Amino acid sequence: MKKLLILSLLLAFVFPSEINAQRRKSKNKKETSTEKSKPKNKTKKYSDFVKKDTKSDEGLFKVHENEGEYFYEIPKSLFGKEMLLVSRIKELPSNFGGGYINAGSKTNEQVVVWEQFKKKILLKIKSYNAIANDSLPIYKSVKSNNLEPILYAFDIKTESKDSSAVLINVTKFFSSDVKAISGIGSRSRTQYKVKKLDSKRSFINTIKSYPKNIEVIQDFTFDASKPPSNRNAGTISIRMNQSMILLPEKPMTPRLFDKRVGYFTVGTVDYNSEKLKADSKRYISRWRLEPKDKEAYARGELVEPIKPIVYYLDPATPKKLRKYIKQGVDDWAGVFETAGFKNAIMAKMPPSKEEDPEFSMEDIRYSSIRYVASTTRNAVGPSVSDPRSGEIIESDIIWYHNHLRSYRNRYLLETGAANPSARTLDTPDEEIGEMMRMVIAHEIGHALGLPHNMAASYAYPTESLRDGDFTQKNGIAATIMDYARYNYVAQPEDKNIRFIRQLGPYDHYSINWGYRIIPTATTPKDEVKTLDKWIDEKAGDPIYKFGYQRRGGFDPASQTEGIGNDLIKASSYGIKNLKIVAKNLPEWTSDQTNDYADLNELYGELLSVWNRYINHVVGNIGGVFEDNKKPNQQGNVYSVLAKSKQKESLNWLLKNTFTTPNWLLDKNILANINHTGYVERIGRLQNRHLSSLLSESRLQRMTNSEVTSDDFYAAADMVKDLRKGVFSEANSTKNVTVYRRNLQKNFIDRLGLLLNSKSAKNSDISSISRGELTSLKYLTNNASKRAVNSITKYHYKDCIAKIDAILNPKK
Repeated sequence: MKKLLILSLLLAFVFPSEINAQRRKSKNKKETSTEKSKPKNKTKKYSDFVKKDTKSDEGLFKVHENEGEYFYEIPKSLFGKEMLLVSRIKELPSNFGGGYINAGSKTNEQVVVWEQFKKKILLKIKSYNAIANDSLPIYKSVKSNNLEPILYAFDIKTESKDSSAVLINVTKFFSSDVKAISGIGSRSRTQYKVKKLDSKRSFINTIKSYPKNIEVIQDFTFDASKPPSNRNAGTISIRMNQSMILLPEKPMTPRLFDKRVGYFTVGTVDYNSEKLKADSKRYISRWRLEPKDKEAYARGELVEPIKPIVYYLDPATPKKLRKYIKQGVDDWAGVFETAGFKNAIMAKMPPSKEEDPEFSMEDIRYSSIRYVASTTRNAVGPSVSDPRSGEIIESDIIWYHNHLRSYRNRYLLETGAANPSARTLDTPDEEIGEMMRMVIAHEIGHALGLPHNMAASYAYPTESLRDGDFTQKNGIAATIMDYARYNYVAQPEDKNIRFIRQLGPYDHYSINWGYRIIPTATTPKDEVKTLDKWIDEKAGDPIYKFGYQRRGGFDPASQTEGIGNDLIKASSYGIKNLKIVAKNLPEWTSDQTNDYADLNELYGELLSVWNRYINHVVGNIGGVFEDNKKPNQQGNVYSVLAKSKQKESLNWLLKNTFTTPNWLLDKNILANINHTGYVERIGRLQNRHLSSLLSESRLQRMTNSEVTSDDFYAAADMVKDLRKGVFSEANSTKNVTVYRRNLQKNFIDRLGLLLNSKSAKNSDISSISRGELTSLKYLTNNASKRAVNSITKYHYKDCIAKIDAILNPKK
């Protein structure tokens, strides 16, 4: 027994590893057998994605849908083809963007290409900031220094049956927060404290494919701490429309921009030039209008374009307004005849569901005029352009519902003195319609490529605006593209006056310059000689001058909202009329409605109108005319407004602005609209113009005028004249009113800012400020000793203290 036990232990000691090895071998064999039994991963076939129950849509790409998953079938022939990807808001929450972003607003526009890289498809953003012919050596450098960003990378799922196309899944791309197409920019994300996209509440609504474009509608929901509406929900939901359109294989022949004729532009840096630097080229934005009959067009006959410009009216537009909107579009048809095209532009109602079940206002193939339910008072005319050539692909005019109220109010305020039909809150439908027609015409002008031309309102003599025959024929400005909305110059005794703007001769001139085909030219450079000739033929005629819209502009002839070529006379007529309106404002508003709301609103806008009239005259001080020319034209580009006119303007301002406008302080109005704030309200307006006159830019411009002109108004003389006018009471025993006391303190404060300005400390501005403050200290010190009331004495003492604090600051 003992021997058997020893033998058993010995065997266990000798063979354990072998036993374990056998077990491992058995286990490995079993695992190997299991692995072999697994099916191999096979490459998925086309039929695995495109099945019998798959919903497919033919178009630019075939689009397939399987239970909420979307696939693009991209033809390999379209790899590298340029497409325009336009992101627009289809629906949005109320008050998003403060009311200036709406359904139809464009949020991004970019050229993209689809490219294959190994087993992936790349969606790349293509830039036209710099270009060069691929045949030139510098092309490689341009490419290397302008690397195109990859917007997204997709896995290739499979190929089509004939291998001519690849299939990719675009579901994640269109349901994720891709910043370039999300519709919520960085500013909005900060403003509304957007945290993240909620993927469970974000999805693709539809994808539709058309012959040359694909339209995607997405629903995005973001978590946000401060949404613009429905605050308790903590959510922003926005519906986006992504339009991707195939750009023309051959871009439209571009037309080189000339700053003597106003057009929106696209630009690039061209490295093809053999000059010592790259050329910065700009092309005008315009629609592709090509004559059906080229020979007839070349003979000077009117010819229809191959593809006219068509705008579709929003079905949401009130029926009574549709005819005016249509007229605003159709008015441009006559203008295009000047460029040789008939029936070039028109407005239509959209087709019904029965006529075209796939028609959509968001489809980038169609241009539209949208009627937006919004309290915003505005209208805009954006467009989408091919960056390669400036060709306008599509545009959407946007009209905000409450905009007509602005026009009604200004019609009453600016023309009511001379125009009986404007003296009501219920403006006649035909006149409201005419205003709307002209606003639409203005926005269509933008959509045709035309920017504001602020020089056009300066083209007509001011007195001619009181002539009925002249205004009926010529309107009140040389173009619809100015901000000359109403004739505020005409007086009550004038007859047969046109009060509302209209298209003018500059519109015909600019459309002809931008759109007329030059049959003999084959390149943009070939056109320049003819284009220059057209400009030379009109040179020197103010009707055909283009003037830029600039914030705080320096050209007296290019001011927003002004009319007539004598701004002092025009503003004098305007204020004369405004005094009549102010006196009658309660009768025309609250007396009719038994409510003070309209009186309050219109009084506030009346102050704004007065403010604009003042601002036009302020623009004369330090004014420099800009007349863009080429070197072969006579005269200088910049010329200073005559000293006598500038001094006349300052004297006018001292009388009409800085002398208290008591006619604006009607107790019958003020006592019924607010319990306080009248002094501050007038003071703010006066101080705005005072600050403008004493701005660094204006004073620097006046100082520089001493170099270029013999007939200049010196900055030191202007500030001295202004000081004498503002402090005129200091040379007498007159008491100073509360309005003038505030004005005088603001004058001192403004000089203090100029004296302490880092950018002006080593210029004449610093010297002028110190000199005037020193003179004021002496003047107010003497004035404080005269027999005046207590508050005037306190005021002068305060002025002295303020001046001392500026001239001798405590260290």
